Amino acid sequence: MRRLRAFLTRGPWWRRLLTAAGLLFVVLPLFMVLVFRVLPVPVTPLMLIRLVEGHGLSHDWVSYDEIAPVMARSAIAAEDGKFCDHFGFDWEAINDALDAADDGARLRGGSTISQQTAKNVFLWPGRSWIRKGLEAGFTVLIETVWGKRRILEVYLNSVEFGPGIYGVEAAARHHFGTSAAALTARQAALLAAVLPNPIRFSAAKPSAYVNRYATRIEGRARAIGKGMYPPCD
Repeated sequence: MRRLRAFLTRGPWWRRLLTAAGLLFVVLPLFMVLVFRVLPVPVTPLMLIRLVEGHGLSHDWVSYDEIAPVMARSAIAAEDGKFCDHFGFDWEAINDALDAADDGARLRGGSTISQQTAKNVFLWPGRSWIRKGLEAGFTVLIETVWGKRRILEVYLNSVEFGPGIYGVEAAARHHFGTSAAALTARQAALLAAVLPNPIRFSAAKPSAYVNRYATRIEGRARAIGKGMYPPCD
């Protein structure tokens, strides 16, 4: 400890500055992950960005037990069918996306719910390698510290369901005039169906594509047993 203190307080100013920055880079993310393991996430970078863009901000946090189980199953069915089987990364989906890109197709997402949660809560939207690297680090942290149930709880409370609409409680009230706890299977499927592009798609006024996709999600959600969604026993 004495040697560490001496290293931090002596030497060139630039070395002390770099050391302090490095410690902050390691300690701050872990501190934030620990805080949000127990406390609601009040606001995310995307919420602030959309607010500046003029979309408004509607966000009401509810506990996992106040969300209809069918909503959790629908989100997994739509976004991450292997949610309980991976440690943050679906390598098969990532490889498929990279293979498709190599074949000339548009690069499509292979992100899990854990990765999306890490991005939504701690980072900014974008496709830079720096952001993806930070996302990977946060993904490992939340998988380790939070566990599956908390990850899905934070995801469902922070994900964007429409312009200025964040979290399933605000989405349920805005689109259907009900609570997250009272969502039906169809309503949950419609909400999950807009997740790929909540600015373009609407759960309240679904297009033909959204209706078809919601029907597929309903079928997949019915096939998800209790062991396939949190607590993933």
